Amino acid sequence: MKPLSRAALLSLCLSAVHPAFAQTAAPADALQGKVDALYTQAPDTLQAKDVAELQQRLLDWAQLDRYRADNAALAPPAAGERRVVFYGDSITDMWGRSEGARFFPGKPYVNRGISGQTTAQMLVRFRQDVIDLKPAAVVILAGTNDLAGNTGLSTQRMIEDNLRSMAELAQANHIKLVLASVLPVSDYPWRPGLQPAEKIRALNAWIEQYAQSHGAVYLDYHSKMRNRQGGLDKALATDGVHPTAAGYGLMAPLAQQAVERALAQP
Repeated sequence: MKPLSRAALLSLCLSAVHPAFAQTAAPADALQGKVDALYTQAPDTLQAKDVAELQQRLLDWAQLDRYRADNAALAPPAAGERRVVFYGDSITDMWGRSEGARFFPGKPYVNRGISGQTTAQMLVRFRQDVIDLKPAAVVILAGTNDLAGNTGLSTQRMIEDNLRSMAELAQANHIKLVLASVLPVSDYPWRPGLQPAEKIRALNAWIEQYAQSHGAVYLDYHSKMRNRQGGLDKALATDGVHPTAAGYGLMAPLAQQAVERALAQP
């Protein structure tokens, strides 16, 4: 059997990882952006290491290996310690990793964000990266990458179902729950033209309603950060999606207040 060319392998990988690519036969540059820039390269420019990375992404779609070693090395919470897991995508992942964006120094808070992830991927790894860490509370910030189509086209109902499932898993394991609003976005630089602002508002309305009716705390970043265009000012997010140090500085006290409210629940 003749080996697949790199171009053919890339097309196969894209079709499996990003169904929208298979359905529309869009050129790779239609998926251009920071979240998965590898997918946007011209196939004939890929090197062997690039193909290997694509293969690995297919083998570990939910990226369960990302925090496996860190989780194994993390000791159980000390007596009286109220561990909190911050769970999300790149906005969580970059908190404390980007310059100037400190991640709650001195607090027993654990970051388990993975850049580019959708709610479907987060649901798969929820037990490993949240429940097994024995936290007192979890802060879930997710949904923007679903709206951007990072793992294929997603309806609001699909996002709701995944968030609901994570919420049910948390509460079934006696973990206090904070559900964060999706941050405002007027356009995704890697998927321009989707006009996500209204979709984000609709999703946040559901998240707020669900939190209120299911004993969770609603963490409202959106109304505190939104500009007139329904997005983020450059001072808060240079690319319109990922917070700057100033953006995280605005988010941190809101998150801390929400965590305190959740931990104070009986």
